[in-house]
Amino acid sequence: MVANIASGSVGPGAPDQLARLFAECGVSAHVWAPPDGDITECLRKAVDAAPDLLVILAGDGTARAAAELCGPDGPMIAPLPGGTMNMLPHAVYGQRPWPEALKLALQTGEERVLGGGEVEGRRFLCGAILGSPALLAPAREALRHGRGRLALRRTRLALRRAFTGRLRYTLDGGEREKAEALVLMCPIASKTVPSETQGLEAAALNVRGAGQVLRLGLNALVRGWRQDPSVEDQICQIVRVWSARGIPAVLDGESVRLRSLTEIRFEPAVARVLTLPMALPPGAAA
Repeated sequence: MVANIASGSVGPGAPDQLARLFAECGVSAHVWAPPDGDITECLRKAVDAAPDLLVILAGDGTARAAAELCGPDGPMIAPLPGGTMNMLPHAVYGQRPWPEALKLALQTGEERVLGGGEVEGRRFLCGAILGSPALLAPAREALRHGRGRLALRRTRLALRRAFTGRLRYTLDGGEREKAEALVLMCPIASKTVPSETQGLEAAALNVRGAGQVLRLGLNALVRGWRQDPSVEDQICQIVRVWSARGIPAVLDGESVRLRSLTEIRFEPAVARVLTLPMALPPGAAA
């Protein structure tokens, strides 16, 4: 168990609460909770120990890194909601607090190999946002830490960068298209395609004006990009994207910058995840 006590909804009392939950379920577990909040090395050591199950209580970036380190042949992972957006935990366990999600997973969980995306050596299991709306992610993080002025400056920067270089892209070698942004959703997180779909749901987002970019970014990062009227999507295996400069992106909630010419591929087996039974309703209790 790796817990980031400085992340999102995780606090200093989480390690003791985790130990109690594991004991109640009859599970022998080792809890890692570095006090400085830097869990990268801790995560690597946990993976190297080759446990039967690696439970993550941290933000989206840590959950994505754990899936990337474990891969389909390493430890099975259980990503709990311990961050701000909690994209992967909510896709796997629904809108549940982490103690409930952990207890359900330990008592009723099933192993499942999840497919996802791969770009420039990075993997993601939920979704990716490419283009100017991804620039709003740093503003969101500043606002989360109570830095309102910094959030405002970053929002203004994102709006200035909009329309300075639209994305060009192709889906599965098809015709070249243009868009202000692309959203790629993995099967576990898509609400419009079956979870066994062998491909990424790719949506081209075309907007006009700074106000529409702001609306689009908020929909993509906070509520749901499908609620935006500028969305057109399809299923694909390979996405090639290029731009005049480096491409801002968000992978499973984590901000990155991609090369000006890049390729995203669907990977059918990214990691093994302890998921809940498909028939278990969202409000079911352990």
